[in-house]
Amino acid sequence: MALKDAKTGTRNEPGISAVLGILKQSFGERFQTGQSFREQHAHTTTYIPPQLPDGVLFAESADDVKMAVRACAAHRVPVIGFGTGSSLEGQVNAVNGGISIDFSRMSRVLEVNAEDLDCTVEPGITREALNVHLRDTGLFFPIDPGANASIGGMASTRASGTNAVRYGTMKDNVLAVTAVTANGEEIRTARRARKSSAGYDLTRLFVGAEGTLGILTSVTLRLQAIPQKIAGGVCAFPSIKAACDAVIMTIQMGIPVARIELLDAVQMRACNAYSGLSYAESPTLFLEFHGTDETVPLQSAAFAEIAAECGGSEFLWTANAEERTKLWKARHNAYFSARALAPGLAALSTDVCVPISRLADCVSETQADIEEHGLLGPIVGHAGDGNFHVLLLFDDKSAGDIARAESFVERLNRRALDMDGTCTGEHGIGQGKMAFLEQELGGSVDLMRQVKQALDPDGIFNPGKIFHQG
Repeated sequence: MALKDAKTGTRNEPGISAVLGILKQSFGERFQTGQSFREQHAHTTTYIPPQLPDGVLFAESADDVKMAVRACAAHRVPVIGFGTGSSLEGQVNAVNGGISIDFSRMSRVLEVNAEDLDCTVEPGITREALNVHLRDTGLFFPIDPGANASIGGMASTRASGTNAVRYGTMKDNVLAVTAVTANGEEIRTARRARKSSAGYDLTRLFVGAEGTLGILTSVTLRLQAIPQKIAGGVCAFPSIKAACDAVIMTIQMGIPVARIELLDAVQMRACNAYSGLSYAESPTLFLEFHGTDETVPLQSAAFAEIAAECGGSEFLWTANAEERTKLWKARHNAYFSARALAPGLAALSTDVCVPISRLADCVSETQADIEEHGLLGPIVGHAGDGNFHVLLLFDDKSAGDIARAESFVERLNRRALDMDGTCTGEHGIGQGKMAFLEQELGGSVDLMRQVKQALDPDGIFNPGKIFHQG
């Protein structure tokens, strides 16, 4: 990550002025240009400086989105989708100014097909609200990034979370989307069938595109049955390597673990202090098993044997819902607990992903890097798929601290790429990781530019993200 990549682009002042007038006349109070509205729709979850849109439309239907996109396309004005603003790499910044489309009022569940285990939702609904709606059906949507993100934002950034080791990521759980393209028309990328060989896989083209190819107006999702029995537990290890060895053995033995999260000693100290826990402050795995009354105890016992073989502590597991909720609430609050270690410092959350056989090496070398350079950066990871996060705490008013933070992120990404990993497992590229995308995929990025040019020739959809055009 480097601040130089968060460029301010060229503004189309005449076009922006014309679109502001059109949208204000068309939408009245649902279109806002006040400073506070604009500030709320620029990026605030990283140290990347906010770049404000010129106006915010609170869309209530796909027709609203089509009308706004047509106006922006006619005057070559940027348009940026906005869910909850929880993305981490500057994805919602208005680099060239333009219009932010807020989806908080497009939050309906359009259809639930319980027999087929799928549903269709508007993009503004959050994952927690969706699961509340589904509760009485016996189904749930398993993808759970740390934030209570919107489904549209999760699809756009190809999000995942703690359940990914069993249920996959957004790319595995989106069956279809509808999207408004650069001509202001709405397209549907697929039907609800569980598989298809019909043409290009446009669904996965839009999933992960970070709003650079079109604006999502609905998402059709795979659902899962709520397990009969769920058990969770904690196990401490003497080292990162021992914990990762236990993860690898668990995966290789085919134990169907639903969650297997790695927290380093610093993160455990933070969780204990913030969430009122009393676990050992050493490398620790949080686990969860989904199954039946018969299978879950067997899975837990099998992991306990692996943990003992790898030098782990006694595996303490429970099926008590209240205790499990406390455990996973602490895990999901890892960001806030880490920030509480140094409340006066800024936070830079970054992630990489490597083959799980290299996870111990990558995490251990990253810890050594943090210590060598006198940094503070708790580590938490989705160990089952080789993805881990560092929350680097630093003084964003100090040029020296910023330089040290950016140098660390560069070393971290190079380390992951050298291990045949990726510069981001789930945060996306946005503004912050463009340089690393070029290093990771080389000439493939040129092909991405061609796709962008073909679908968005005037570059109105979320410009200045993923790569610089031209």
